[in-house]
Amino acid sequence: MPKTRKCAYCGKVFTTNSGIQKYCSEECAEKAKQQKKARQRDFLKATAPIMDIQGAEYLSFSKAAILMGCSRQYIYKLVAENKLPASRISSRMSFIRRTDIEAMLAGNPYHRVLIGTQQKGNKKFVSSKTQNSSSPSCSKSTTQDEVLDYISGEDVMATYKIKKSWLYTSAKRNNIPMCKIAGKNYYSRKHMDELFGVTAEIEALTEWLTTEEAETLYSTTKESLRTQAYRRHIPTKREYGKTYYSKKHLDDIFRPDLKASDAYFTTADAAEKYGMTKSNICVIIKKEKITKIKVGVQNLIVKEELEKVMAERLAQFGSYRVQ
Repeated sequence: MPKTRKCAYCGKVFTTNSGIQKYCSEECAEKAKQQKKARQRDFLKATAPIMDIQGAEYLSFSKAAILMGCSRQYIYKLVAENKLPASRISSRMSFIRRTDIEAMLAGNPYHRVLIGTQQKGNKKFVSSKTQNSSSPSCSKSTTQDEVLDYISGEDVMATYKIKKSWLYTSAKRNNIPMCKIAGKNYYSRKHMDELFGVTAEIEALTEWLTTEEAETLYSTTKESLRTQAYRRHIPTKREYGKTYYSKKHLDDIFRPDLKASDAYFTTADAAEKYGMTKSNICVIIKKEKITKIKVGVQNLIVKEELEKVMAERLAQFGSYRVQ
């Protein structure tokens, strides 16, 4: 009776006369060989970053993240909180010593933390939601521990105007104390205030524009808005996944009052009126030292000064544009 075997690559049953034959055809054998090489390449590619840093004493932020098995952003957070020392060599080069990482870990031994509790020392405060709950992890307290003030997930989303997905992601990423009561998640109010709370300066602002509203009002683009917000430190906030910009600060930059005024020309308007190119207008402005105001990415030219210069050119040369 002929011997049959299942192909190790495609799974097809085939007849074999050899006890060591694994594949039904040369094609499957070649594909299996290529697959094995691909797995080896992927393994070497995955382990290469780890091999590079094994003997390194000084690590970049990215390599420190690989060594600790966390994100690079978390390394920046540790440095910002002065938990991990780092050295900045230049504006684009910073290093962390391996010994500093080991010292940080040695100085922070693991202690079991009871969810919803903190060490005694602060004034004891229990929220009404926590008092009425029967969850042993959040409602029980001893003379050594006190229960934190907690707020439900729905209240967090309503108070700080965030989406549910962003709440879960941020709470997990920042290790926010949380407990589950009757199937609902409750978060530490103190930690939520620190994470999502806004400054007094932003709270004092009353007029805000969405990205789309700002684009329409100021005739600009999303890229320009982001650039101006970064360079000019324009206050922004996020609500339900949307970015809002301070209207007061955008008005100071884009000056819609000047654009609407008849006392100013844009370069394009001046070029169209006098039948010249924008380059010609710019040369005349620079040569005659005509006053101009930078508004966003546009230059506003004082109409009275430009008309006076153009009238003189017309009287002298008989044309606005000298051939």
